[in-house]
Amino acid sequence: MIASCLALVSGCGLIPGTGDSTDLTIWMMEGSVTPEFVKEFTADYEKKDPSVTLHVKILGWDGIGKTVTDALAGKDTPDVIEVGNTQVAQYADSNNLRDLTLESVRDLGSADWLPGLAAPGSINGAQYGIPWYAANTVVIYNKDLFQQAGIGQPPTTREQWIEDSAKLNQGGNQGIYLSGQDWYTLCGFIWDEGGNLADETGDQFQGAVDSPAAIRGMEFYKQLQAFGNAPKDKDHTDPDQAEVFAKGNIGQIISTPGAAAAIEKKNPKLKGKLGFFPVPGKTADKPGHVLTGGSDLIVPKNSAHRFEAVQVVSELAGVKWETKLARTMSFVPNKAKLGASIGGGAGMKAMTLGAAQGRATPNSPQWANVDLNNPIKPYMTAVLNGKDPKAAAKAASERITFLLRD
Repeated sequence: MIASCLALVSGCGLIPGTGDSTDLTIWMMEGSVTPEFVKEFTADYEKKDPSVTLHVKILGWDGIGKTVTDALAGKDTPDVIEVGNTQVAQYADSNNLRDLTLESVRDLGSADWLPGLAAPGSINGAQYGIPWYAANTVVIYNKDLFQQAGIGQPPTTREQWIEDSAKLNQGGNQGIYLSGQDWYTLCGFIWDEGGNLADETGDQFQGAVDSPAAIRGMEFYKQLQAFGNAPKDKDHTDPDQAEVFAKGNIGQIISTPGAAAAIEKKNPKLKGKLGFFPVPGKTADKPGHVLTGGSDLIVPKNSAHRFEAVQVVSELAGVKWETKLARTMSFVPNKAKLGASIGGGAGMKAMTLGAAQGRATPNSPQWANVDLNNPIKPYMTAVLNGKDPKAAAKAASERITFLLRD
């Protein structure tokens, strides 16, 4: 017991009564928080623990992988870092992260975390990334076009979704604008069928988009994509699908709820005429799977203030600040049960419902290689242009396997 107490005092870097203070450096990412959120959290935390002074630095996402990797291996390492949820495996592979499994179970209620946000932070049974916030896609629809097509309620099953999209795709209107290379959306359809992007065999990952289940997911994508005129060789950013939707002749797009603001800004006549529903699943009892994006919080091994760093992470990922962040930024909190209390309108409700079916990309340290040289996109274009799905999928899977090699 005495040894444990000494270790705790040493880990804190602060001996009570000495008047010493601890400077704690936190890296957060651009777009994740507002200056007001940072100011409010800092003031609140420092009031509760005057022995700690927080220094929050906001970084851009461009080139962040190398920045974090260098920091983890260096001497002037920050104490807490926000990272993309799918990046945790890459950083954990460096053996420079603190194992936060105990804190996850004991203090942070890890059993209630969203699976799609929590899973990427867990490597070989150890929790290195603490889920902070999530975002996922929903279907944004034009209420006027739904009414004109005689559609009273948004679909809750894939079958009904197809029928409604066909009704919308008439009279000069497009049923849905779904770009040919929107692989984020394809992920959900593959998971709905029981397939994967890659399977882990032993200590290696093998591409799996050529499995029968994954090919069925692509077949559904092709069926849905045909109810519109989106390009088959571009993703949702080229052209920006929100700008295309703002023209007013498209029934649906698949995006995060935040796209509604951009649509309304581009075409104020659509203000109040946009609706939201979760991506439909195969049955009405639960939505379809979606790719969960978001951020985790990590603590570097080189942090000189492990105890304080973990305390800050516990605060940021706790109920009070999870709720505040979700309401401020329209994010999904790290626990599904918190989402019900957030409010935020129809878009947030639809996103929260979908988040329960959220999943992440394969938890490989090399997945960044797939993101950078993504073979799934040209595979999708090939199938949409009539190429043999099995042959195209096999080629894509082989390329994924190559990119995921150690």
